[in-house]
Amino acid sequence: MPQLRYFTAGESHGPCLIGILEGLPAGLVLSVEKINQDLWRRQQGYGRGGRMKIESDTVEILAGIRRGETIGSPLALLVRNKDHKIDVLPPVTKPRPGHADLTGVLKYNRQDARDILERASARETTMRVAIGAVCKQLLAELGIELVGHVVALGPVRAQTEAMTLQQIRERSETSPVRCADAQAEQEMIEAIDRAKSEGDTLGGVFEVMATGVPVGLGSHVHWDRKLDANIARALMSVQAIKGVEVGLGFEAARRNGSQVHDEILPAEEGGMVRRTHNHAGGFEGGMTNGQPVVVRAAMKPLSTLMKPMRSVDLQTGEEVRGAVERSDVCAVPAAAVIGEAVVAIELAAAVLDKFGGDSLAELKRNFAAYVESCRRW
Repeated sequence: MPQLRYFTAGESHGPCLIGILEGLPAGLVLSVEKINQDLWRRQQGYGRGGRMKIESDTVEILAGIRRGETIGSPLALLVRNKDHKIDVLPPVTKPRPGHADLTGVLKYNRQDARDILERASARETTMRVAIGAVCKQLLAELGIELVGHVVALGPVRAQTEAMTLQQIRERSETSPVRCADAQAEQEMIEAIDRAKSEGDTLGGVFEVMATGVPVGLGSHVHWDRKLDANIARALMSVQAIKGVEVGLGFEAARRNGSQVHDEILPAEEGGMVRRTHNHAGGFEGGMTNGQPVVVRAAMKPLSTLMKPMRSVDLQTGEEVRGAVERSDVCAVPAAAVIGEAVVAIELAAAVLDKFGGDSLAELKRNFAAYVESCRRW
């Protein structure tokens, strides 16, 4: 059993969202303010819908902490829904193309698609962002940091290749579309406005980068221990994500091997062996190779359209237009924050699997000793 695991519960318009995070070492000082900051970041972004004006998410820690520190027992988190009205909402009988509505109704033998959409909703990711924020605080103790930003939105592509990680972090955090490229940012805003005026929605691509990641997280020996695969699975589990790539990703298939693989250079004094590039996105053989982790995920346009597509009424069988639920025109900026969170969870799990430790002090000793042994080698 992995040392770190989590569960979430709750519906979009239910009373609350709940999370249980098991496996944290004791002695980690947790900042509720930092968790709430990430919850706030998830709610921002140009193109978000009306619910973001209602909800102002904050977390309550109900168990697993004493005097601000983890104590080794499961952490229990709660986020209350201000927009709590699940029992009075009308039934949904007109499934939306592209949503879980119809498939879920058939699978679970329900008559009302609301029984499906309430849990299938991306509102569920609120708790994953809270859990990811906890994991980011653990990773920060080891010098591992993450940043998520938008690199494409609809037809618009950002140019960030020449930017440092710090520049990307600073610029994207102040951008309404979480994009570090100012020119692309304006074009993205215009694309969202056009989609909104047409009653349509817009998707895009976000990138998550992690620095300070040591060599050797994950393993090549079993399929379910390959860390890049686990990260890809975590990203694919986020609502509306339809594709994931690591490093060059699909571009690697269009190049010769000499243009893809990262050559290995001798170490400089006191350091590790170096690489000419990071085309591999920080992974080789399912293991981290000491380079920054770089992954991207493609998000489809959201399935609730203000000009709905054709569907079938579940009660009459007649052709209708799909249901219109309150939704966003574009949620890619928010998805970048969610992606950051789920990658953080997988990295934290891999760190704890590799280095163990019932307390943070023990974990940090194990981590430091391993990094030093890699340098000596």
